[in-house]
Amino acid sequence: MRIEIPIYQVDAFSSELFAGNPAAVCPLNEWLDDTKMQAIAAENNLSETAFFVPVDDGYHLRWFTPKVEVPLCGHATLATGHIVLNILRPDMDRVIFDTHSGPLEVRRDTVAGRLAMSLPAMFNTQTVAMDAFADALGKMPVEIYAGPYPMAVYNSEEVVRALRPDMAKLSNMGGGVIVTAAGDCGAKYDVISRFFAPAKGVPEDPVTGSAHCQIIPYWAKRLGRAELTAYQASERGGFLYCTNAGGRVILCGDCALYLQGTILI
Repeated sequence: MRIEIPIYQVDAFSSELFAGNPAAVCPLNEWLDDTKMQAIAAENNLSETAFFVPVDDGYHLRWFTPKVEVPLCGHATLATGHIVLNILRPDMDRVIFDTHSGPLEVRRDTVAGRLAMSLPAMFNTQTVAMDAFADALGKMPVEIYAGPYPMAVYNSEEVVRALRPDMAKLSNMGGGVIVTAAGDCGAKYDVISRFFAPAKGVPEDPVTGSAHCQIIPYWAKRLGRAELTAYQASERGGFLYCTNAGGRVILCGDCALYLQGTILI
């Protein structure tokens, strides 16, 4: 007998369709086998597929790329919050997800009409040698920091936008790589970035919430401001409205529902 699983596809960090980062969201009554969830994520072929089950007063949430399960995903958490708060439980103003990265809250931002998501802050630990990263990225950065993700800092938005990395070389480095710069004078954002994770099956991620857990503490300190607007300059692009809150980073963003259907397995 085939199993029916609801599926939603949400464009996160965008108020309009066909922008931001698409995530698949699959509510479950109980967990499927890990291999089955990984197969569904590979079939969806999006940067992330989120699966969640009810637990206590909230939900247990997990995320899969087409290749691997990951410990934290921002845009798919925001997308899942959108589905819970607007479709499954519109009576609620906030939802808590139990995850591999601890409890994550998504709530309605009543001022801006967006969703606000609280994620753990991530900090750079040290500078690292730049030659290998420069070779893979195609341009020597001003600095590269170690952290949950290597982060290459450039001196202009134009350079970040123009990068054409060697994905094979980046893949050999594992994980993901952030590239970032301050926004140009007159831009509608303070910070610009891109994110590459070919080893995880995501050559360039459209908009990466987890990367901003590292980007925002760095730029908040450097620019001397806790509140920053960030833009991820992928082909689709997306805006994040960010607050550096000590050990947490608050990311606010819009979501647009693209698809609602049923998986048959």
